[in-house]
Amino acid sequence: MTTLRSFMRDNGLSLAFGVLFLFSLVGQAWSGLAAFNDQQLAHGAQTVGLLDYLTSSSFAVDVAENWQSEYLQFFLYVSATVWLVQRGSPESKALRKAGPESDRDQLLGRHVRDGSPRWAKAGGRRTAVFSRSLGLVMGTVFLLSWLAQSIAGVSAYNAEQLSDFGDPVSWGEYLLSADFWNRTLQNWQSEFLAIGCMAIFSVYLRQRGSPESKPVGAEHHVTDESG
Repeated sequence: MTTLRSFMRDNGLSLAFGVLFLFSLVGQAWSGLAAFNDQQLAHGAQTVGLLDYLTSSSFAVDVAENWQSEYLQFFLYVSATVWLVQRGSPESKALRKAGPESDRDQLLGRHVRDGSPRWAKAGGRRTAVFSRSLGLVMGTVFLLSWLAQSIAGVSAYNAEQLSDFGDPVSWGEYLLSADFWNRTLQNWQSEFLAIGCMAIFSVYLRQRGSPESKPVGAEHHVTDESG
């Protein structure tokens, strides 16, 4: 029988980041509310309560634009590392394995094991979908978050336009606006920089005990090896 202690030990990574996510989301809600109400007062408008702020387009667009950039990062990294390699990086697979790899490497077909997932054993479309399921889910969440950002963004943008006696815009017009692409690209560039830095820094730098790093004494050119 699984005890609470063993459950927390076995799932420590996901539990820890889940708690950090909740704390940071709560912190964003309260700080965002304070900033929003400061802006309301500056425009001579009424302040709002926490519940009203949480259901506002202003809060929704801030959350959605962060989510879409993060899931874009994961989608691109999961997909790009199928074909692209980085000599010496533990974030890369071995140079000779670029591509989708053989059934033997991927434990498919006659190479499946007794404990392999059911869809890996099924063959046909189910195995084809399952073999790309991580990228599909990451890409889908990215697109949905980006859509949510655009919908919440046009609402927040129009509210600001009306408060400044400007003209509101349609969703299509907002998609072509500087505001939408400024919000989008300022997140994308940071994600691309972080991915690139992690790939190249891990060639020459080490973090003892981390699977994201090579063993401390590993040679710089060693690829696809974690400590």
